[in-house]
Amino acid sequence: MPVIDFHAHIYPEKIAAKASETISEFYGGTMAYSGLTRELLKSGEAIGVTHYVIHSTATKSSQVVSINNFIMGEVEKESRFIGFGTIHPDFADPEAEIERILRSGLKGIKLHPDFQTFEADSPKMDRIYRQLAFLQLPVLIHAGDSRFDFSHPRRIGRILDKFPSIRLIAAHFGGYSQWDEAFEFLAGRDLWLDTSSSFWKMTNDSVLKMIEKHGTGRILFGSDFPMWDHKAELQRFLALGLSEENNKAILYENALTLLGLR
Repeated sequence: MPVIDFHAHIYPEKIAAKASETISEFYGGTMAYSGLTRELLKSGEAIGVTHYVIHSTATKSSQVVSINNFIMGEVEKESRFIGFGTIHPDFADPEAEIERILRSGLKGIKLHPDFQTFEADSPKMDRIYRQLAFLQLPVLIHAGDSRFDFSHPRRIGRILDKFPSIRLIAAHFGGYSQWDEAFEFLAGRDLWLDTSSSFWKMTNDSVLKMIEKHGTGRILFGSDFPMWDHKAELQRFLALGLSEENNKAILYENALTLLGLR
C-alpha cells in the first residue's frame, strides 16, 4: 500500500546535526535521525512512501526567505518532495512572501506557535490567515503542548471560528500532549488532523476515539521525521486495526485530495 508522509522535516547538511540537537533538547527526547534528505528517503523507502510533505520553521523573521529557498531547492531536486513554506508573524511583508511561495509551486505553509512564540489565534496573524484562506493554501500548524499556551487546541479552534474557509491541518492529532483538549475543541470540526508524534503517548483506544469523532476522511499520516523512524510509526498506526479502506484513506488518499493531486 502506498504512503504519503504529510509531516517531515529536513535541514541543510551544514546545520542538520545542530538543528536536530536543538529540537531534541526542546522536547526532551532523542531524535531517530539528524534530518538529512538522504536519511528521510532511506527511512521512507522501507515502508513504500511515494511522497513526502517537507517543511521547516523560521524561529526568526530573518530566516523566512532562506528556509523557503532551501525547501524550494529540495523540491526541485527530488520529485517525491511536496514542499510547504514557512512564514513568521514579524515578517515585514508576509503577503508578498506567501505569493512567492505559491508561485514557486510549494503547496502550503507550516507554522509552529511554540517555536515561533506567538499565540496561534493572535490578531497579528489575521492578515496572514486571511490571505491563506483566500488563496486556499493549506496551513499545517503545530497544535498543543502542555508546557505552553501558544498552540493550545482552543486557540486553533478560534482560528477556525474567525476564518471558517481556511484549510487548516492541526498536527499531532490536534494536541501534542493535550489530546483531551484536542478532542474537546477540534475533533469533528472542519479541519484535518495528522498522526505525527502521537502514537508514542496516546493509547490505541484514545486514538480510535479521536478518529471515530473526527472521521477517517480528515486524518493524514505523518512521521514527524527526523523524530521518528517510518517503519516504527507505520507499525504503530497499523496496530490500530482499522479497515483496509480506512488505512488507505489515512495513509494516502486523504493527502491526495487535500493537495489536489487527483
